[in-house]
Amino acid sequence: MHWILAAVPVPSPSGGPDADQVTPGVWGFVVTFALAVAVVLLIVDMVRRIRRVTYRAEIRERLAQEGQSPAQEGEGSAQEDRG
Repeated sequence: MHWILAAVPVPSPSGGPDADQVTPGVWGFVVTFALAVAVVLLIVDMVRRIRRVTYRAEIRERLAQEGQSPAQEGEGSAQEDRG
């Protein structure tokens, strides 16, 4: 039984893996940072566009409640200026 335990190799410490193999380095950080900035800018642009669409829908709804379409409002204000 003693010979089975002796045959099992015991790992020796090797000093650890190379730092270049386990870390992304400077270029990995730069690419990740650029990607994060791009995502933030896209989210800001998307929120701005959604707000614009929401405001336009609210204006159309108000005009519909008043009985005018957006085209009629422009014509009505032009006629008021003339008259």
